[in-house]
Amino acid sequence: MKEIVPAPPAIVRNDYESIRDVFSKNVLPTYARFDLALSHGDGSYVFDVAGRRYLDLGGGIAVNCLGHAHPAFTEALVVQSKKLVHTSNLYYTEPQGRLAAKIVKHIGEGKVFFGNSGVEVNEGLFKLARKFGHDEGRFEILTLINSFHGRTLAAISATGQDKVKKGFDPMVPGFRHIPSNDLEAARAAISPATVAIMIEGIQGEGGVTPATPEYLLSLRALCDEKKLLLLMDAVQDGHFRTGRFQSFQRIMETTPGGDKFLPDGLSMAKSLGGGFPIGAFWVRAPYADLLGPGAHGTTYGGSPLACGVALKVFEVIERENLGEQARKLGDWMLNELKRLAKAYPSVIKGARGLGFMMGLELVEKEKIPAFASGEKTAAVQFVNRMQAAGVLGIPGGTQVIRLLPALNLKPQEAGEGISKIEEVVKSLA
Repeated sequence: MKEIVPAPPAIVRNDYESIRDVFSKNVLPTYARFDLALSHGDGSYVFDVAGRRYLDLGGGIAVNCLGHAHPAFTEALVVQSKKLVHTSNLYYTEPQGRLAAKIVKHIGEGKVFFGNSGVEVNEGLFKLARKFGHDEGRFEILTLINSFHGRTLAAISATGQDKVKKGFDPMVPGFRHIPSNDLEAARAAISPATVAIMIEGIQGEGGVTPATPEYLLSLRALCDEKKLLLLMDAVQDGHFRTGRFQSFQRIMETTPGGDKFLPDGLSMAKSLGGGFPIGAFWVRAPYADLLGPGAHGTTYGGSPLACGVALKVFEVIERENLGEQARKLGDWMLNELKRLAKAYPSVIKGARGLGFMMGLELVEKEKIPAFASGEKTAAVQFVNRMQAAGVLGIPGGTQVIRLLPALNLKPQEAGEGISKIEEVVKSLA
């Protein structure tokens, strides 16, 4: 492996300014980037171009489930690339079939379509719903306020946040937004045109807000009653992040009848490839053949290389029981974050989440003197201070910091992260 990926050379000077200059001249300014230029990573740590080390609790926004430079990941890339990288979906390849079977085994009877990203497979679910209701003239999908489903035109129309829609009117018709965890609002919103309800098990961009088991069970019953599809966007909260393969399995595990709960369609991406671009959506058996030949497609999706890497990621997670690691260590970290909330109520409003999907909610920006006069949100300013302390996190909304670490985060690394976060909180209290 050392011959395949040699150790990065010693950093002798800071190239940050030149890198930023190249970006400003050549890269579209579609991201409000933090003032960091990263060069390489090792496990749960990343290093900037000046050689400074950071504990990565953001995980590439829930992507790097095995951390950085994992030898099994690199080996899978090399081995599969020497065999077959791409063929198109005009032919059968073993890795795609095996990966689909793996996903079906972990969710339930049905079939899988492979794409390249979360938004691409969400588009597939939108098309599935349209196909399902087409002959009856039904096309409308209800989604949740504060949801996030991607940045294509259809996906921002589906997203329940006005900030992502600004400047792109008119929206794609066929989406309306309802409050989360409110069954009566869902029932009242159903119209003759409604064909599906789409939710996240845990809203990520919306501030790490989980659905309740009662809400999931009630939605399932409502969709059955009204002949609607129940769709789940599991792009961020899936792939063992909560301690189970999918978040709904963790949410429902202690609820009577919860083991029988299934959505009709579910999208996944991010951790599925551990850093290699791949997305997929699963469709429950009664609807698995709605999208036939020519109804949906992709050039790169489900390539032998992508599926070979994803299979290796699956293998490592299962062999090392990383789902259980995320559950136990995530529960410990969440309890520590709740401890900080009790100790520093002038800074932290609360903490919530499941497994390695945690949200630390700050009080209103105006109540934190160090943040009150700043133009940036409280979440962004807090993350900047985390970076100064040597730890990375991800803003979620204006007041929430998301922690989405690698599933193989070590206990001592978790402790280090909590200590550094506490340092930041103390400095603001």
